[in-house]
Amino acid sequence: MTLTRDVPLDPSVSALLFVDVQNFSCNRKGGEFSHLSEQELEAQCGWFFEKLEAETVPNMQALQAKCREKGIEVMYTTIESLTLDGRDRSLDYKITGFNVPKGSWDGKVIDEIAPVGDEIVLPKSSSSVFISTHIDYILRNLGVKQLVICGMLTDQCVESAVRDACDLGYLVTEVTDACLTITPERQENSLKAIKGYCRQVTTAQLLAELG
Repeated sequence: MTLTRDVPLDPSVSALLFVDVQNFSCNRKGGEFSHLSEQELEAQCGWFFEKLEAETVPNMQALQAKCREKGIEVMYTTIESLTLDGRDRSLDYKITGFNVPKGSWDGKVIDEIAPVGDEIVLPKSSSSVFISTHIDYILRNLGVKQLVICGMLTDQCVESAVRDACDLGYLVTEVTDACLTITPERQENSLKAIKGYCRQVTTAQLLAELG
């Protein structure tokens, strides 16, 4: 039997994971941008927010709706400390200098794709959700073998999730137009770099595959 990453999703063993699609980093008033003036925000992040609002979030909404319809587990991870002062954060996050306090608005999934019912939300305090949460244990309990990954930032926490999921034995599908980073150059470079680890499809392709 030939091994391949190009395996269509089987809804019975699949999950959709949204990475860091939260107020902190996906809302113009989010904590990650609080040090910027309106002019600086536009200059540094104008492309990002325009793309996020016009394309990326609508694609996420379509994927979320289709996966719910097909009975595919929809999950979320957000940057959020387990404490108010962030003392549990990774050293890297401490050096970076940001803290998303436990229970804060910054740590919430954005309203546009808000979780419903008992959909699982995992707060993380490192770049990879597989390092600072029990997601691997949870996915195995759910019987998940195929993981669809979307979110922010393509070249940071999304890449970390993709690589770790692959190393742990999951078949990973990255939805290229439901992930985003700050500049088009970084987006393109990340998608090229991670291509060898996962199956890459567009939102339209995955929706068609799911029927």
